Amino acid sequence: MAFVRDLAIILLALESLVIGVVLIILVWEIRNLAKLLREEIKPILDSADETARTVRGTTVFVSDTFVNPLVRASSFASGVTQALRILIRRR
Repeated sequence: MAFVRDLAIILLALESLVIGVVLIILVWEIRNLAKLLREEIKPILDSADETARTVRGTTVFVSDTFVNPLVRASSFASGVTQALRILIRRR
């Protein structure tokens, strides 16, 4: 009976050592993952943010220099056309 008890104690000690080693490896891998996120993913996110800012600036520029004047000219032309149609109908 003492032999079984001693064997169980030895097996539990070995199991504790294996669990400790696995836990150390897990902590090491989590550290490596955090380092990867900091060094690899953050620059990608910064680049995506810069691209989004550039696109936003481009759309504002195109809107201010092309779309808004085109809409104003189209509105004016439509108004003139309607005014001419009304004047022609009266005659």
